[in-house]
Amino acid sequence: MKVVILAGGYGTRISEESHLRPKPMIEIGGRPILWHIMKIYSHYGFSDFVICLGYRGYMIKEYFSNYILHLSDVTFDMATGETIYHSSKAEPWRVTLVDTGPESMTGGRLKRVGEYLGDTFCLTYGDGVADIDIRALTDFHLRHGHEATVTSVVPPGRYGALAIEAGQVKSFTEKPAGDNGRINGGFFVLNRSVLDRIEGDHVAFESAPLEGLARDGELMAFPHDGFWRPMDTLRDKNQLEELWQQNRAPWKLWS
Repeated sequence: MKVVILAGGYGTRISEESHLRPKPMIEIGGRPILWHIMKIYSHYGFSDFVICLGYRGYMIKEYFSNYILHLSDVTFDMATGETIYHSSKAEPWRVTLVDTGPESMTGGRLKRVGEYLGDTFCLTYGDGVADIDIRALTDFHLRHGHEATVTSVVPPGRYGALAIEAGQVKSFTEKPAGDNGRINGGFFVLNRSVLDRIEGDHVAFESAPLEGLARDGELMAFPHDGFWRPMDTLRDKNQLEELWQQNRAPWKLWS
């Protein structure tokens, strides 16, 4: 089953970093967050990726074109022009990089890579990590028989919460989780028929396609109650970096 990763947006909410590189190339622990996402999937045996490029997509192409070189012992024979690769620490990934346009919306990007996809595939954004069991997610999708599965998560809180009675603070909770409402966690499993619901580049996958799937009873929710974090802002990026540096990154499922 292939994994589609949306990696073409401008990342305007983290412009401190994204003005230099595409958002999925912003690093956590010295590696692009895109690499972290791919490692989550490959931990569960999903290693065939289709990456939707847009803004500064050439930087992602350059990263993967040099990936094996950077992770290998190598000999350059200057006389013959031969390059000999020795031991390599590169992952056994197959990566298809597709230019899906600089202005395409998420649905449009997905529609454009349809020729590379099979009957069922995974989809995620290039800016969020989780300790999600991808195998359990895909098994859930294959069992229920509907067109689409979205992972539902409880968003992390951003502000301290006060319980107040008659003007007096009775309790304070630092950054509690959301109000038990669940949101789109960005880890999907989809049938190919979903592509027919996308009219073109101008369509956001989160609007008409998902709304239509829900209305038609074809969208199922896979609950994930573990760790989940998007990297929307510089503050988010710094929090993820801190977890990584302290060796407390819950999404690091690999050894």
